[in-house]
Amino acid sequence: MEMEDFLKGTNQVTLLAQDRREVYDWIAKKINQVKYFKLKRREKGTAIKYLAKMTGYSEVQTKRLIKRKKDKGCLKLSPDWGKKNTFHKVYNEDDIELLAETDNLHHRPTGQALQKTFKRMFNIFGDKKFARLQNISLGHIYNLRTTERYKTRALNYTKTDPASVPIGERRKPQPYGKPGFLRVDSVHQGDLDKQKGVYHITLVDEVLQWQIEVCVKGISHHFLLPALRAALAEFPFKIINFHSDNGSEYINRMVSKLLNELAIGQTKSRSRHCNDNAQAETKNKIVRKWIGYVYISKQYAPAINKFYQTYFNVYLNFHRQCAYPTTYTDDKGKQRKKYETYMTPYEKLKTLENWTQYLAPGRTQKELDDISMAHSDNEFARLMNEAKRNTWKTFKHH
Repeated sequence: MEMEDFLKGTNQVTLLAQDRREVYDWIAKKINQVKYFKLKRREKGTAIKYLAKMTGYSEVQTKRLIKRKKDKGCLKLSPDWGKKNTFHKVYNEDDIELLAETDNLHHRPTGQALQKTFKRMFNIFGDKKFARLQNISLGHIYNLRTTERYKTRALNYTKTDPASVPIGERRKPQPYGKPGFLRVDSVHQGDLDKQKGVYHITLVDEVLQWQIEVCVKGISHHFLLPALRAALAEFPFKIINFHSDNGSEYINRMVSKLLNELAIGQTKSRSRHCNDNAQAETKNKIVRKWIGYVYISKQYAPAINKFYQTYFNVYLNFHRQCAYPTTYTDDKGKQRKKYETYMTPYEKLKTLENWTQYLAPGRTQKELDDISMAHSDNEFARLMNEAKRNTWKTFKHH
């Protein structure tokens, strides 16, 4: 449809109309022109988005107008449209000033306390100025407090602004097929006798699934900052964005300062969007598969980290197959994914157009090809398993 092409190619267009009546006439004309009620379901959705974009109305309001057109056969405003209801004023400007004066004298009490004060001023102390205010409702007190007349005469109390500085933008990253958008999460290796085990930090690129693992003794800034700096340096391409959940180990001034130094953007997961960091949480299963769930003392973190840097990270990115989705649209217009393509993250990197432009300074295609072809997949897996057994023997010995 032409509307689909219009929606794809236009950022912001608004219909210019003198009043709401012209907008309604235009919508009715368009509904008739495209024969909306005979369209398929998917085409109706496109038409609704088109009408909403042109008029500036929400899609809910647009649907409401279409239903009115269907039920009544036309879109017309009621004869009373534009005429505002007017009500008789019970309380005049003097009453508002008296309310503000009483509020100032008693340091802005609650509405119920103020009602009692008005009644006492009129009934007990005989002040005739409170004749109308003695019967004021609770809701009307708060209404009068919002008027400009009241605000210019009442005491102003300003709350202290919080000193906190927002860290990270709360949104879902949009890589648009480019590498460099990382998802980050932590995995804890159990507790024993009230002692914490090691922590595994997972960093994975959203597009390539390029995965880097580091192991630290704890997630305080003393251990985490050097580990993050080293992990970011292991990626062979430029890092653009760093996305994590809202945990304080990543959302703090020190991590923010590190990312600013490296010119890396920082985002965090949105509330009530549990899938925002799902990719990193999924990759945590690889750590569980290879390292297990049993408690490992924090003193062994350097040995595990050395195993990661020398073997495990190389295996994950140059020798382990990952599934990549193919997105298609079904008969109902819903987008679905099929996982039919399998390749290593390095092979995925090489499928990008002009992929060498994404490499970090100092990294070359020859260097990556040499790492990839130094061992076959099975040969490197044997080397890695042997290195893992030797490393774990030292744990049992101690």
